[in-house]
Amino acid sequence: MTILDAETPDATTVTAPTWTRICLLDDLSVERGAAALLGDRQIALFRTFDGRVYATDQIDPFSGAAVLSRGIVGDRGGVPTVASPMYKQVFDLRTGACLDTQGKDPHDLRVYPVAVRDGEVFVKITTEGDPR
Repeated sequence: MTILDAETPDATTVTAPTWTRICLLDDLSVERGAAALLGDRQIALFRTFDGRVYATDQIDPFSGAAVLSRGIVGDRGGVPTVASPMYKQVFDLRTGACLDTQGKDPHDLRVYPVAVRDGEVFVKITTEGDPR
């Protein structure tokens, strides 16, 4: 099965330097997170019940802990979400927007484009606008 994101590259661009192969789709459990290290960047991958794959920063923007892949994957009115295991803020997996701040100032979560091609998961890492 091939699942393609809106920004999914074609076969010639999926190997471009900005796209990084992370794992096989079958390596990701449905409704569970997985962590990956890309150089010095930690990301969290989530495979939802509908088969889509999402990538976010692994670092919780509220606590600074590298725990988001351990969060609870869910759905809010059709919006795929992850709840941080630290302070329980809920994030939209598509946009990174914080949907529930738990009474704190809002902080969004960085998200990355994902492509699944021939059973392999690729993430596009960009540094544009990245403070790191």
